[in-house]
Amino acid sequence: MVVVTKFGGSSVSCASQFAKVKDIVTSDPNRRIVVTSALGKRDKSDTKITDLLYILHAHLKYSVPYEDIWKMLYDRFVGVQNELGINYDIKQDLDALYKELNKNISQDYLVSRGEYLTAKLLSSYLDYKFVDAKNLLIFNFDGKMDEIQTERRVKQAFAEYGKIVVPGFYGSYPNETVHLLSRGGSDVTGSILAKCINASLYENWTDVSGILAADPRIVDKPKAIKEITYSELRELSYMGASVLHEETVFPVQQLNIPINLKNTNEPNHPGTLIKNICEDESSIITGIAGKKDFLSFNISKDHMSNEVGFLRKALSVFEKYNVSIEHVPSGIDSFSVVVAESNVEKVKYEVVTELKNVLDANVSVESNIALVAIVGRNMAKHSGVCAKIFQTLGGEGINIKLLAQGPEELNIIIGVDQNDYEKTIKAIYRDLIK
Repeated sequence: MVVVTKFGGSSVSCASQFAKVKDIVTSDPNRRIVVTSALGKRDKSDTKITDLLYILHAHLKYSVPYEDIWKMLYDRFVGVQNELGINYDIKQDLDALYKELNKNISQDYLVSRGEYLTAKLLSSYLDYKFVDAKNLLIFNFDGKMDEIQTERRVKQAFAEYGKIVVPGFYGSYPNETVHLLSRGGSDVTGSILAKCINASLYENWTDVSGILAADPRIVDKPKAIKEITYSELRELSYMGASVLHEETVFPVQQLNIPINLKNTNEPNHPGTLIKNICEDESSIITGIAGKKDFLSFNISKDHMSNEVGFLRKALSVFEKYNVSIEHVPSGIDSFSVVVAESNVEKVKYEVVTELKNVLDANVSVESNIALVAIVGRNMAKHSGVCAKIFQTLGGEGINIKLLAQGPEELNIIIGVDQNDYEKTIKAIYRDLIK
């Protein structure tokens, strides 16, 4: 049994957090592969090491003085080493990096040094072998992972050393230059490693005790979700519940490796378990999430339903302008195309003009729409969920602008006026979850 354990930036933000990580890792001998992010924020006013490195790169690129930024970075790393008495001369690596600083330094390489140096500190502190991610995660030049090469290297490193610490967030191209993942990519690193060795569990440690059933900035003290399926998590993540990087689930889902989201500051809390099939049927609704700033292109034409290819012609206009579509609610002689406002703001008027020309139809645009997703694997087993939502929102005087439900009955998407967004989430949580 092997557990892959990933720690986020808040888990390794300072010496006292490093000590918590060590207690967690050493409490279970199965935690033999550790992935770490770069040093995170120590408090709300602090700056993540990754952000400092991005700022440093910008200063270098535009020949702006950078000594103050460098000193902040240097002091953070050296401070952790000194406070814990870690037997690793990080000053030597920092001095070597300082000599590499110039306006042409690769951004990917420089930013990756946050995870690299943090992993060096943590591996020495845990007495695990440091293995550089650039020697494990191999990407083709088109950015796609070489899965065969990556799996071979991960298995080889684990077989050779037994207990390893790997920096998250980056890998390398075939020419060994560093390739950064998207922000939050350390989650994905851990997931890839778990898949490569077919781990029994992938633990993701952060500063919250699992996934909450609603946004705590909107709902006061929402409950934590005990169990959630990969599909439910994907729905919630897409709609804004950002506990995990949304690409994290795919590698482990293929092998049905469960993910356990846990809190470094509350290690005994069970957190949230994510897996293919969940047995818990105690709640009809698993969670609620949402996003603002959508708009709807409303298209209508008499006898539209008799025209073959009408919808295809409309959608091809959005494809031409590279606009991703969220939902297409429809009637007999009308339908709407809902898109994120940010995806269409520069071409909105061109899209309207072309839709009118191509379709010979009436086209109007409605903005300030918020989408709210009600997600639950158990909804399909219970009748009247939509009726309950209508009743709840009707009682609050909230008008539903659109309604969509997937064929698996896993989620219900409603569109409301943005002014009713927070009110909608509070009301649904109160009546359908709490």
